[in-house]
Amino acid sequence: MRAVVQNDKIRARVRGVVLRCGTAALALAALAAGCADPGTRPAPGTAPGARSAPGRQGAPAGPADTAARLAAEHARLVAAARRWGLERAPLTPPPPPARKPRITARAGFEVDHQDEWGLPPVFTTVPTEQKIVFLTIDDGAEKDPGFLRMMRELKVPYTAFLSDYLVKDDYAYFRTVQAYGNTLDNHTLTHPYLPGLSYEEQRREICGMQDVMEEQFGRRPEVFRPPYGNYNQDTLRAAKSCGVRYAPIWNEEVYVDHWEYREDDQRLRRGDIVLTHFRGRGDWDGTMVDDMRRFLDKVTREGYAVARLEDYL
Repeated sequence: MRAVVQNDKIRARVRGVVLRCGTAALALAALAAGCADPGTRPAPGTAPGARSAPGRQGAPAGPADTAARLAAEHARLVAAARRWGLERAPLTPPPPPARKPRITARAGFEVDHQDEWGLPPVFTTVPTEQKIVFLTIDDGAEKDPGFLRMMRELKVPYTAFLSDYLVKDDYAYFRTVQAYGNTLDNHTLTHPYLPGLSYEEQRREICGMQDVMEEQFGRRPEVFRPPYGNYNQDTLRAAKSCGVRYAPIWNEEVYVDHWEYREDDQRLRRGDIVLTHFRGRGDWDGTMVDDMRRFLDKVTREGYAVARLEDYL
């Protein structure tokens, strides 16, 4: 009976932490209630293979250990958010879905024989009822170490779409992006306007980047973004022949000083893909840290968490 009373007190403390801390703590609170094992999947920003330390040496973490970890992690995120100048800590995304959604081409974005030939779908939003968005970052021109630290400390996941002509001077920077738990995907060798090229030329751009990705980062991506979001049937045929299954573009784009929207109502939607770029003061009136501050403040203020795109594909 004494153990039951003690567990009830622990659960009450966890509920109190959730009420004080808000949505950002809900996933960890679920762990405290015994709904999941926090050591089964590294958090965004955690190097692959890293695991949470147990509450007591040689013993599995119990509710008291998890409640303490919950409070400590929230305090750490709040401190990191303050350090990076955010309005508040980013919200914690829900666990990845047990059954991934069916991804199809957005209406009006199909090409001839899209389904018949099984071509990679072009889409701007992932079907989900969760209040999440996906952050994608293109090209690779700017290699800002402050950006790496910021995103790791805040545990914000993102997908980088790389073009070789911009990343080949510093592959190591993007190996660090990958080591921090983020995904590197294909954005062609030289970032051309693909519909202006022949099928074979497009295939060299896409498959050539697949070769670079395998050599430098150890994998051939199944996800590809056409430069400028421009493509034709040959683009998707070539991409499929190179092993690509998905061709996401975006529904919003964020800059240091403003947002741009694809939809006329200019608002975020559940499952939207957001685009930004590896750019700094050479192109913008600010840094990548400034850009991420604008992005995170807006999505958090509107109640969205940032989820990992590949968890839904």
